[in-house]
Amino acid sequence: METDDRLTMIQDMLKKDPTDDFLNYALALEYYKLDQFKEAIESLEKLAEQSPDYLGTYYQLGQWYEELEDFEKAIAIYKAGKAVAEKQNDQKTLGELEEALMFIDDWE
Repeated sequence: METDDRLTMIQDMLKKDPTDDFLNYALALEYYKLDQFKEAIESLEKLAEQSPDYLGTYYQLGQWYEELEDFEKAIAIYKAGKAVAEKQNDQKTLGELEEALMFIDDWE
């Protein structure tokens, strides 16, 4: 299936359930694959507001901010994700977010 087709399919499914976390996350990834970075980031920012407990948002959004060399936003997103991971006792995600923060410190 082509990326454009997947994007359309996801958008159609979101019309039925606009608050579906997984579909909103998938929408952002499809935008990214199509080099529509602004839409990808806006989709994940919206998801973070709509469902702050959806952990996958934080790492991915932080990575995209890093690609844009907006390290301040990346750090803020990673730290917000760490707080959620700690609350959920998700050690794997917590470790990934801590590692991402460590790499930014090394990068800057």
